[in-house]
Amino acid sequence: MLKYQQIAVEIERYIEDHSLQQGDKLPVIEALMNQFEVSKSTITKSLDMLEKKGIIFQVRGSGIFVRRHHRKGYISLLSNQGFKKDLEGFQITSQVIEFDVRKPTAEAAQSLNLKETEDVYYVKRVRYINGQTLCLEESYYHKGIISYLNKEIVTESIFHYITEGLGLKVGFSDMYLQVGKLDEAEAGYLGLVSGDPKLSAETIFHLTNGQPFDFSKVTYNYEQSQFFLQGNSHIL
Repeated sequence: MLKYQQIAVEIERYIEDHSLQQGDKLPVIEALMNQFEVSKSTITKSLDMLEKKGIIFQVRGSGIFVRRHHRKGYISLLSNQGFKKDLEGFQITSQVIEFDVRKPTAEAAQSLNLKETEDVYYVKRVRYINGQTLCLEESYYHKGIISYLNKEIVTESIFHYITEGLGLKVGFSDMYLQVGKLDEAEAGYLGLVSGDPKLSAETIFHLTNGQPFDFSKVTYNYEQSQFFLQGNSHIL
């Protein structure tokens, strides 16, 4: 993790540990520079990162303020770290339906910049929130980047393993949303009825160097899912 990213994590942890609320003021840039013993440009990068995540907002001439960025139980559509962090305080569990090494579909190969003859890890699982079905998830992991997975890992948080276990740095993601109706198989996994509404999200996750490592399709249970999206206005 780069220095400015580490500082951003520490500032976010400080906000959470002290239960700071929207509008609470943080130390000024000069104080943060002294606290972390870094340059102004490093602190600026940290604050920009937090602002993009919706953790803070900055007012020129007034200071840096906390922005309470989501309601409890809502999943961020802009997160590139998986949704388990958004659902802290809820019991998130997984049932692994399929887990193996296989060749990617044409769509997965294209999304991961792979040949269709190369191997990927394939994971199909149902995620639960407090014992209720939350979503059906199908993922293809670039085996050249995600060098090892096992059933124990894929039953828990895969993103926590990728960042903490493998030490990889997740950079950005591209998401494609589609609204439709559940087919019979999807409905069976989610405990719903064929023809019920669904929201599906196809996401390609990249490392900080731009390499795609995960292509996932998540189909949400409309009865359990709620989402939030943050916007930052810039007047030119």
